[in-house]
Amino acid sequence: MTIEKEKKYNYDKKTALQKAANWCAYQERSQQEVRDKLYEWQMKPTEIEEIISTLISENFLNEERFALAYVSGKFKIKKWGKIKIKQGLKLKRVPEPIIKKALSSIDGDEYFETLKALFEKKQQVEKEKNAIKRQFKLVNYLYSKGYEKDLIFILLKPS
Repeated sequence: MTIEKEKKYNYDKKTALQKAANWCAYQERSQQEVRDKLYEWQMKPTEIEEIISTLISENFLNEERFALAYVSGKFKIKKWGKIKIKQGLKLKRVPEPIIKKALSSIDGDEYFETLKALFEKKQQVEKEKNAIKRQFKLVNYLYSKGYEKDLIFILLKPS
């Protein structure tokens, strides 16, 4: 049985700021992610807020830029729908107006085409013979990917 040693961080404010800036430069981060990381480094709450303010003023940290990158990545790479993307952004404590703006960056036609491609791909691999159960499984799959039910049902309607 191994006992995991708790990591001890003893960063001064200047070092923590530099490390946080490097961390933010590597990949877009939300303010909450940075705040959590600074708490993990056992920084004082006043220092944390000062570091975050500095990172924002030096443009290492930008919620809007983070939200746009998050939306783009989750939609284009993971093929997530707007519902799931919105939940992810809320978990990162991104403000609602920024979430709406970022979600509006998704092209509607591309969004529906992605949904359609997922639907067709899943339809080909679904082994269920019973038509009702099959349809239920398809709807559940697409809904779990974060797509809206009204769009899913448009695809299910026989042409």
